[in-house]
Amino acid sequence: MGNSHSYSICVRGRLVELNRPLVMGILNVTPDSFYAASRAETGGAVVARARQMMTEGADIIDIGACSTRPGGDVVDCEEETLRLQRAVVAVREALPDAVISVDTFRPAVARRCVEEWGADMINDVGMLPAVCSEEERQRLMPAERERQEEMFRLVAELHVPYILMSAQPTIERMLMEWAEQLLRLNALGVTDVILDPGFGFGKSLHENYQVLAGLKQLTVVGRPLLVGLSRKSMIWRKLGITPDEALNGTTVLNTLAIERGANILRVHDVRETVEAVALCAAAQS
Repeated sequence: MGNSHSYSICVRGRLVELNRPLVMGILNVTPDSFYAASRAETGGAVVARARQMMTEGADIIDIGACSTRPGGDVVDCEEETLRLQRAVVAVREALPDAVISVDTFRPAVARRCVEEWGADMINDVGMLPAVCSEEERQRLMPAERERQEEMFRLVAELHVPYILMSAQPTIERMLMEWAEQLLRLNALGVTDVILDPGFGFGKSLHENYQVLAGLKQLTVVGRPLLVGLSRKSMIWRKLGITPDEALNGTTVLNTLAIERGANILRVHDVRETVEAVALCAAAQS
């Protein structure tokens, strides 16, 4: 459906086929996510939100406890760990068959989520701020490289699927970065790597749309692509609306992403995305 490649990922010893775009539902256990409707802070709310997403057709539940929105506060390791422990344990107990992804840039937190609480995948957005200058990026890169090396070794040890995001502003720089990172991961024996072009991270409004326009070019890497466009500022700033009003725009851009090779869609609105995937499939049958 827009991508001739056929992929699979290994989740707890079971192959999950990506022969259609999978839908990853966003579950934020943080009080300051940019989209209020995605927040679920109490145990009961977390489980209710997870159940709703599974009922609506989510293939993966992505649990995050540290906001990555521009200008958001980065919680310390202890607070992130406590939030994720409560959420991952609650979802795993309530939904034992769910595929749980954990959204964190901290290797120590990711380890506990997988080893102790039952998470299946690691979604790593890195430690670079979503909005930063090229000078700031270069200053932070040595620390980011060291953190990334630790995360790569952890993924190799745990044998879990790994989502690797790029904050590069162009397709060309993204491809160069991924080529180098995939060599390092391959050397460690890591094969289940999903690539995320990082919409909203390190890109201007125009650059976000340039990456979306050229998304098909990223399929040459031969890895599954995860696209996270849901209710992001590239939609609501462009249209002069709010995140609460950005569902229609999200569905339009998700449909374009499907046509251009997206294998996983990370979204706040599961039912609408499942419908878009089904309609795209019907149009190509």
